[in-house]
Amino acid sequence: MTDDAPPTAAGLFDVVRTRLAGAPREALGDWASARRLLGFGRAPRIVAVADAWHLGIFLVAEHAVYSVGEVLRARSEAVRGFTAESQRDRAARAAAAARGGFTDGEVVHLGWHELDLAAVDAGGVSGPLTGDPVHGPRVRWSATGATRPLADYLDDQLSVRGL
Repeated sequence: MTDDAPPTAAGLFDVVRTRLAGAPREALGDWASARRLLGFGRAPRIVAVADAWHLGIFLVAEHAVYSVGEVLRARSEAVRGFTAESQRDRAARAAAAARGGFTDGEVVHLGWHELDLAAVDAGGVSGPLTGDPVHGPRVRWSATGATRPLADYLDDQLSVRGL
C-alpha cells in the first residue's frame, strides 16, 4: 500500500473508536421472544443486546458498525390519550423497552442493521456506505442527498461532540 492510498472504512471507524473512548454509549435493543408464563402470554418487551456510540447515522460498537434505525426512550406504560395511531404505536414500543429492563428516559436503538465494512472496502455498498477505490469510502446520509467522503462526515460528527 502506498502513502497516498485512500482510507478504508474499517480504518476510519477504528480511529473513531479511539476518539470516542470514554464517551457514553447507548443501548441497542431487540424484541425478546414472548414466553408463556403459567399459561398466560407475556407482553412484548425489548431487551438490551449490545451498546454502541451514536454518531450521526451510525452506531459504532467495539467490533461492528450499525446503521441507525428507530431511536426511542423507554417509558413506563401509562394510560394516555393519543391523537394519532403512530403515537400509540411509539408509546407501546417505549413501554416494551421499559418492560425489558430499561430505565425511564433511557435511549434505546431498535431496528439497526450491521454494515459490512469489508464489502465497502472492496468497492461495494452496505447500507449508507459506498466503496470508492480511488477516493475512499463515501456516505449517503440522506435518502435523496448526494454522497460525501466518509472521513469528512465522521470528522464533522466528532467535532459536534467536541472530540
